[in-house]
Amino acid sequence: MSVRDEFLAMSRADLKRQLTTGHAVDPDQIADWEYRGISLGMPGFIDRLAWKTFLKTFHRDPASGVVRGWNIRLEQRGIDGPIEPMTKAGEPISFGHYVVEALDRYTLPYRVPEGLLLDYGRGGNPGLDPTRLVRDPVVALEEGSVERLLGWSYVDLGGFCLGTPSFFLLERLRPLERVVPSPSG
Repeated sequence: MSVRDEFLAMSRADLKRQLTTGHAVDPDQIADWEYRGISLGMPGFIDRLAWKTFLKTFHRDPASGVVRGWNIRLEQRGIDGPIEPMTKAGEPISFGHYVVEALDRYTLPYRVPEGLLLDYGRGGNPGLDPTRLVRDPVVALEEGSVERLLGWSYVDLGGFCLGTPSFFLLERLRPLERVVPSPSG
């Protein structure tokens, strides 16, 4: 059984345990890379309504030095299928922009001792975009390696944090092919 298959079969409790025992992620090692994302822990009908696979990107902004990123919608061709971005006017559809932060700067619904945090509230998303409330702690599955990362989403309601059932596995795919501007310019 592959690592991916093991994670696809895990319960939410097992995924939470993996997240809370994960390892640190060096932002320099993920900067300017794309990862294939696979949704975990969601009921099958949600995966069918939303998506099972996506791209998650990381880019070090040369002007500010900040590592930021965004998600790219994929045509749903199966977990092992070809990676085909959905497009609009010939451009890949990006959404959910975020800034990569130190995990210890945030209060989470439960303790995640190591890792990074993806803060969608600081990613330049439009004011009414609900992703602005989302935060994702992300950990490495193997110490010192950024080949596979595990993340989880929660909602920050201004001091009150609400956990979601949404976990995701990130598998390092390729160097970043295209930089998408931040929605805030």
